[in-house]
Amino acid sequence: MSPKNVVFKKICKDKSVGVYMGKRDFVDRVDSVDPVDGVIIIDPEALQGRKVFVTLSCTFRYGRDDMDVMGIAFRRELYLSTRQVYPPLQDREKGIHTRVQAKLLRKLGDNAYPFFFEFPDNLPCSVALQPAAHDDGKQCAVEFEIKAFSAESQDAKIRKRSMVKLMLRKVQYAPEGEGVTPSVETTRDFVMSDKPLHVKASLDKEIYYHGETIKVHVSVKNDSNKNVKNIILSVDQVSTVVLYSNDAYVKSVAIEEQGDSVAPGGTLEKVYKLLPLLANNRERRGIALDGKLKHEDTNLASSSIIKEGVLKEVMGIMVSYKVMVKLIIGGMMGSSEVGLEVPFKLMHPKPDAVKESEAEEEMEFQEFKRSYLKGMNDDEDEDGNVSGGDDMAPKEK
Repeated sequence: MSPKNVVFKKICKDKSVGVYMGKRDFVDRVDSVDPVDGVIIIDPEALQGRKVFVTLSCTFRYGRDDMDVMGIAFRRELYLSTRQVYPPLQDREKGIHTRVQAKLLRKLGDNAYPFFFEFPDNLPCSVALQPAAHDDGKQCAVEFEIKAFSAESQDAKIRKRSMVKLMLRKVQYAPEGEGVTPSVETTRDFVMSDKPLHVKASLDKEIYYHGETIKVHVSVKNDSNKNVKNIILSVDQVSTVVLYSNDAYVKSVAIEEQGDSVAPGGTLEKVYKLLPLLANNRERRGIALDGKLKHEDTNLASSSIIKEGVLKEVMGIMVSYKVMVKLIIGGMMGSSEVGLEVPFKLMHPKPDAVKESEAEEEMEFQEFKRSYLKGMNDDEDEDGNVSGGDDMAPKEK
C-alpha cells in the first residue's frame, strides 16, 4: 500500500492543471467508504480562459478499448461524477474537508482549489485478471481514476496536453472478529462395501492474510473395502465476471500432494500446509489480482465482501476462495474421487491507524514521471499520465 506520509502529484503537459492527493488507496468498510479528496492547482495564464474540472470514475473493462462486437463495447462506466473546480462555484474555505487539504492549500497558494467526492456504497473494489504474456491492450479489470482537465466546458473536447489522470484503488481490509471456523465433512457409500468412507476437513480460522500459511486439518476414517490411493489439496481462486457474461474462472493457486494413502479399515489424521502466493502464479492467465497502481507490485485478489442488498451484477468481478480436498479412490473399474470444499477469505489485515495530524507533519511530495523508469517512452505523457514537471508548482514552504 502507498506510504502514508506521501503527497502524490501530477501536472499535465501544458502546465495548466495539476493534481495533489494525500493518498491513492481508499478503504471500503462495507457500510461506508473513505471519501476522495485532494487539491487542484491551476495556472491562469496557461488556462487562457478555460474552465477546470475534475472527475472520479469507476470503469469495468472486459477486453480492449477498441473491441466492439455486435455494437457492444467491452468497457462500461459504473460510476462517473464531475466537479467544476475553477472558476470556483463556492467559497474556497467551504470546500475544505480534511487537514491535509488545508495544509496543501497553504503550501500551494492562491491558485490551488480543493475537491471532494463520496463513493456510493454499491461499487466494486479494484481487481484485475492477469493477462497472458502475449495479450495486447488493457486487461479485464475494475479501475478507479481521478481525471483533472481544462476545457471551455464540461462537455467540450479535452486536449490530452490539458489533462492529467491518477489511478486510485478501492480496497477492503479484513473485518474485525474471528467469524465461524470453516469445517466440512462427508460420508461416501460404495457398491459392494458394507461400510462407508468418512472424511472431514477443517481450517483454523475463516480469514487468512496474504502471505499467511493455511493449515488444513484432514481426518479420514476408511471403514469401506476401497483403497484411498492419494490425497490432493489445493487452494482454488474463483473469479466470477458478473457484469456481462457471468463467466467463472477457477484457478488453483496452491497445491499440496504428498502421496498419502489410506488402506481399507485404516485412518489418517494429518495437517497439510498451503501457501497461496502470486509469486508462484505470475505466468498464469486469468488469475485475479488486487488492483495495482502503475509500476507497483500487487498480490492475489482479496475476497469480495459486499453490502447486504447490493446487486452482485454491478460488482464487475467477484472473487472467492476455497480449499479443495480430493481423495482418489481405487477400484476394479478404475479410479473415482471424493471431494470436499472448505470456503475461506483471503484479505489484507487492517493497518494501524495514523492520526491525520501526524501524517500532516510527515508530508513529502512525490512526483510522477515515467521517464524516470527504464524502458518507458517519453511519448506516453500524451496519455495525460505523466507529470509535466514542477514549473507551475510553487516551492513548498
